[in-house]
Amino acid sequence: MANSYRSPSRLSALRSTEGARGAAVATVSTAAFVGITIIAVGRSPNWPRVRDQFFNPEDFVASWPDVAGGFWLNVQLFFAAMITIPVVALAVAVLRSLRGPGFFPIRVLAIVFVDVFRGIPLVLLILLLGFGLPALDIAGLPTSAVVWGLVALTLSYSAYTAEIYRSGIDAVPESQRASARALGLTQTQALRYAILPQAIRNVVPALMNTVVSLQKDVALLSILGIREAVREAEIYTARTFNYTSYVVATLLFLAVSIPLTRAVDWYTTRDRLQRSQTLT
Repeated sequence: MANSYRSPSRLSALRSTEGARGAAVATVSTAAFVGITIIAVGRSPNWPRVRDQFFNPEDFVASWPDVAGGFWLNVQLFFAAMITIPVVALAVAVLRSLRGPGFFPIRVLAIVFVDVFRGIPLVLLILLLGFGLPALDIAGLPTSAVVWGLVALTLSYSAYTAEIYRSGIDAVPESQRASARALGLTQTQALRYAILPQAIRNVVPALMNTVVSLQKDVALLSILGIREAVREAEIYTARTFNYTSYVVATLLFLAVSIPLTRAVDWYTTRDRLQRSQTLT
């Protein structure tokens, strides 16, 4: 009878061989699919017209300055939202996590905030705030579309982010809260010094995925007439009846979103490895 025992080194070599074989098959399959797609598109009868409408080099160069300038506003709005959203979301999550009957009204308000702003589609919220509130013409109320667009992003994303924070707070063992209270800390102090540091660390990967989504949704503010990248592309298209400007805007968003996505994946993988090493 043959010996069925395999040493760890042989098992490792076998896994490496199978992994290399799988990677080779995937690479060849992907290259074949891309090649077939390119050939099919290039041979289609309307490809020359589509190429001139979407990939015209002259229109690419002509639209680049305005679209790139509008994209700089996208970046500014993104970073502004990155400041306001975590603050509002953490405040809502903390208020919802307060214990005791005395905090019941506050918890209800936090729940209503989350339910309402998670339930309203972001596009509708942008329209309601961006066009509705300035139309009231209340003294001292901002009328800038940029301001209300940023408020809409903050309210919508804070509702989702607050739930991410709350899941991290709930994941902290109850013994941590009890130990903090046993040391004489108040409920607020226990949250600040014992619960929140652990909770935030637990949800950082999920928060970073939200960042990737936010970077793209900033483009929705174009419906308020804000001259960011998408709006500038629309203006160029309306003037020239050529859609290459949209390709310019797409490339600019990809230039930011792809590195950001890879950074999120890198951080998530590193965090998972660190946790596994800690457990072992």
